[in-house]
Amino acid sequence: MSEIALFEQKEIRRVWQDEKWYFSVVDVCEALSSTENPRRYWSDLKRKLRAEGAAELYEKIVQLKVKAADGKYYKTDCADTEQLLRIIQSIPSPKAEPFKRWLAAIGAERIREIADPEIAALRAQDLYRKKGYPDDWIALRARGVATRAELTNEWKNRGIEKSSDYAILTAEISKAAFGMTPAEYKRLKGLKSENLRDHMSTLELLFTELSEAATTEIARNDDAQGMAENADAARRGGKIAGDARENLERQTGRSVSTSDNYKHLSSRTRKKLPEEES
Repeated sequence: MSEIALFEQKEIRRVWQDEKWYFSVVDVCEALSSTENPRRYWSDLKRKLRAEGAAELYEKIVQLKVKAADGKYYKTDCADTEQLLRIIQSIPSPKAEPFKRWLAAIGAERIREIADPEIAALRAQDLYRKKGYPDDWIALRARGVATRAELTNEWKNRGIEKSSDYAILTAEISKAAFGMTPAEYKRLKGLKSENLRDHMSTLELLFTELSEAATTEIARNDDAQGMAENADAARRGGKIAGDARENLERQTGRSVSTSDNYKHLSSRTRKKLPEEES
């Protein structure tokens, strides 16, 4: 699981692996040193650490794929909390002590989230807010996550196991609701690896939620089992939202699905790092 944490409004990319967080060292260097070239800074710091005999530390640095500003995933040097604590000792910065406390809080936060998933949902909402999303959008996005989880749990209980089947069913819903698959929708919005729903308008999110909630209800009512029956429920659930969308479009003369996206929020929050150039 790859995601972003914020330290004093600086984005620190991180990956949950082997039951612990690994953090992008380049991001940490940027946050603590305020350097304009964090990749070069980390390269120089690695040489310094090796010269000081920190070979054991260097060997524990791992390369993991984290999401870049262009939406793609690139391998970058990552370190766990223990390794980071040793690294930041070599970074002269007044932010070092606050960062240590931040790391400790991040670890405790993950333990709480495992025990209570609602905490993770609240944290996600806070991250969207810090990125600049409006509150009404955030509320819809959070509700949509819950609706989607209810649907996927229903599919699992009805014999859907393969991730590819989940994608097929989702595409059936989307085609019936919006007249296009998620892949086609992403092309409309000029997206690549970005999460489509993070770039939907409030109306687009509303109709997405309606389509998935309707699908869940139809699957339950019909006691749909297996791929064929759930695909039929997906098409019917999507059509309910599709009919409502078309009716609104006739009333307003405007299309619900647009090329608009929220990519400007990502570019405003974090500049692209030199290491991420393709």
